[in-house]
Amino acid sequence: MFKIKKMIRHLYIRNFTIIEELDIDLFPGFSVITGETGAGKSIVLGAIGLLKGQRADSKMIRSGADRCIVEAHFDLTRYDDMQSFFTDNDIDYDAADCIVRREITAAGKSRAFINDTPVPLSLLKELGESLIDVHSQHQNLLLGRQDFQLSVIDIIANDHYELDKYRSAYTEMKDKERELKRVKDEIENNRSQADFMQYQYDELDAARLVDGEQEDLEQKAERMSHSEEIKSALYEADNSLSDDDTGVITRLRSARTSLSQVANVLPIAGELSSRMESAYIELKDIAQEISSQLEEVDFNPSDLDMVNSRLDKIYDLEKKYHVESVGELIAMRDDLKRKLGDIENIDDRLLQLQGEVDKATAKCCRLADTLTAKRAKAAKGIQAEVMQRLVSLGMPNVRFEIQFTRCIPNANGQDTIDFLFSANKNGSLQQVAQVASGGEIARLMLSLKAMISGAVKLPTIIFDEIDTGVSGKIAEKMAQIMKEMGDKERQVISITHLPQIAALGATHYKVYKEDTADGTVSRMQVLSPDERVNEIAQMLSGSDITEAAISNAKALLGIRNEIRN
Repeated sequence: MFKIKKMIRHLYIRNFTIIEELDIDLFPGFSVITGETGAGKSIVLGAIGLLKGQRADSKMIRSGADRCIVEAHFDLTRYDDMQSFFTDNDIDYDAADCIVRREITAAGKSRAFINDTPVPLSLLKELGESLIDVHSQHQNLLLGRQDFQLSVIDIIANDHYELDKYRSAYTEMKDKERELKRVKDEIENNRSQADFMQYQYDELDAARLVDGEQEDLEQKAERMSHSEEIKSALYEADNSLSDDDTGVITRLRSARTSLSQVANVLPIAGELSSRMESAYIELKDIAQEISSQLEEVDFNPSDLDMVNSRLDKIYDLEKKYHVESVGELIAMRDDLKRKLGDIENIDDRLLQLQGEVDKATAKCCRLADTLTAKRAKAAKGIQAEVMQRLVSLGMPNVRFEIQFTRCIPNANGQDTIDFLFSANKNGSLQQVAQVASGGEIARLMLSLKAMISGAVKLPTIIFDEIDTGVSGKIAEKMAQIMKEMGDKERQVISITHLPQIAALGATHYKVYKEDTADGTVSRMQVLSPDERVNEIAQMLSGSDITEAAISNAKALLGIRNEIRN
């Protein structure tokens, strides 16, 4: 048997609902899982779903346990493209044994691990979805959704390059449209307020505002309002220093002269006289500065009135426009000037923006056409292959058509897709969801999945009772399709109630319930050849296994062996 890579090698589940412990190897190719209704097959799928990042709940934990664990080991040695995921996220990479684990505590806390490295749930989901594809029964409902139909075409068309280029152009187009609308809305709003804005601008412009003048005026007003105190202090200081008879400078000069006269007999007197000379020069300079300041302090009530009037004007404007500084008033004035200028130059601005929108739209539509062409080409191949597969699945009169309808540009292009279907001779084509039965939808979905698996590197594919609504020969044909998928380096697992499908599995697992001292538990085991005969016989005849059922089971397994060989 060939060796499949990028598959689940081993699955471990502990304390998940009624699963006490499941520790089992999984094998390559096409495998089947059987068991009575309620035995726990869906529970196993639910546990695998946790590895895909699905929502966790403390109710999932087995009664009496403090936590549950789900762990899977993957072999990725065939796929070098996976390494970048681990490198980009700083996670150890072991291609031969990639371990994905999820833990849930009774307190409701959930933890995720990749190769024993704690990771956010979003990262586990990203990896899990690239490793496991679970097709449950409710997914058949997706077949009626246009977004799913379009995604099928995109996958098989392998148009991700064209789609990425289109989406980039679409984003640019929408950005340009939003900018044009914003400017139009702003100008429209400004135009309706143009007169008022002009009045505001004229008022602020007429004020001849200067940044920082408020602070200067406030200091000047404070000084002028205390001019008498300032003048009196300066006069007293000037008189103390410069009075001809009693001033400090006059008396210091006299003292300096007296000391200089005895300097020849008292050496220290010369030194003191020199120091006095320095003090005399400094005090004389101070006296001159005081005298100069005294001349400048000339209180004029009209000057104070002018300063206060200017401050009142500034304060009134700040209060009126709800700002706290002249700088903010100036910024408001300049903004009003810009807006008024935009109104005056509206035509040029709008023409420029409209040109940018038209250019972006043309580019977007051109790329949409390229995308549509590639989709349409792929759709023809899909139609032919789907009908071929469905004929082999017991639908000889089937007609299947993919209808394209042009729509306004959106994030996915300009295509609306409809899968049209008819299973009856001369029947009219209608939307799949409206006319196809459950069994027909299951067969159609399986055909699409088989095609998708050939277009992309789908890893492990799990089908949960995709055979619903079919039986007998058709079931056998469906099983052959799943087997073919497994033979093409895929790990395909089918949960089934049909013996025709179960017989074609290379590996057969059985899920069953068992009563223990601690309660009912669900278990899973790999069946031996003899056990397979009995299991399939039971699926054929029910609880009472007859010789005829055993004979039929052996016949089905014989068919399997012939196909396998």
